[in-house]
Amino acid sequence: MVAAVPRFKVDEAAAVCGVAELHPGRLGRDLLRETFYRVAEPVATGETRGAWLRQWRLMAIDGFDLDLPDTAENAAEFGYAGNDQSRSALPKARVVAVVECGFHAFMDAEVGAWNRSEKTTAASLLPSISSDWLLLADRGFYSFAAFSAAAHTGAALRWRAPTQLLLPVLKVLSDGTYLSALVNPAIRGRQRQQLLEEARSGSTPDPAAAHVVRVVEYDVPDRDGQELVCLITTVKDPEAATAGELAGAYHRRGEEETAKGRLKSVLHGPGKVLRSKSPDLVHRRSGPTCWSTTRSPL
Repeated sequence: MVAAVPRFKVDEAAAVCGVAELHPGRLGRDLLRETFYRVAEPVATGETRGAWLRQWRLMAIDGFDLDLPDTAENAAEFGYAGNDQSRSALPKARVVAVVECGFHAFMDAEVGAWNRSEKTTAASLLPSISSDWLLLADRGFYSFAAFSAAAHTGAALRWRAPTQLLLPVLKVLSDGTYLSALVNPAIRGRQRQQLLEEARSGSTPDPAAAHVVRVVEYDVPDRDGQELVCLITTVKDPEAATAGELAGAYHRRGEEETAKGRLKSVLHGPGKVLRSKSPDLVHRRSGPTCWSTTRSPL
């Protein structure tokens, strides 16, 4: 008689991470990153709820932190949150990730030191986004250089504008939204005014100098002081996407919180930290961890 062999569910991330940590010479950081890119692809279908706005896949970019073991190497590489008078108990890594809305799969991720801003950490991710995406981002990610890098890929963009960003009205559109121009901050004075006049006349400016965008403004009445949300998008035609659709899509960005919660609480366990005691192992383990959320829907 042959006994039935039980079937076990293998945690792919744990298996890969275990090999990486037990045999550090076999799976280097670059190899694991390449493995991540081979499996990290959009998984939402046309029927996946919340994954699409018309023809575009909804993607969100955002940042979060990971607690790390308190070793001298991790502290030197990643640092602590806070300052010398009041710092975090553990070193922290800054992670910026691109996540598919609807399915919550990680498409790309960059891990860096805590003192690197999300905007700086995101710079390496923007050139690799796909032209069929609509990328959602909060106001902390905006800079002219970042917006230019993302727009250069041909992807549609739907970013929240920082409060200090000047958005001159070039043309009011039929739905109440308006066209404006993002001008390279290095261009000032008369040259800036000439660029705005050219954009107002309908000319397409040099992307290194300016981008014509559509601006969607609306109030959030259930927040204190009726918060004004100002969104900038490369989708300039109201027929291609209405103001209501774009506003609704922007708030899908919050779904990345679900993906981050899964990574931090479900995969590691509540209150737990990565077990990697060196920066190299932190990078090796963080890749497969994101990989496992690419393969597993919520």
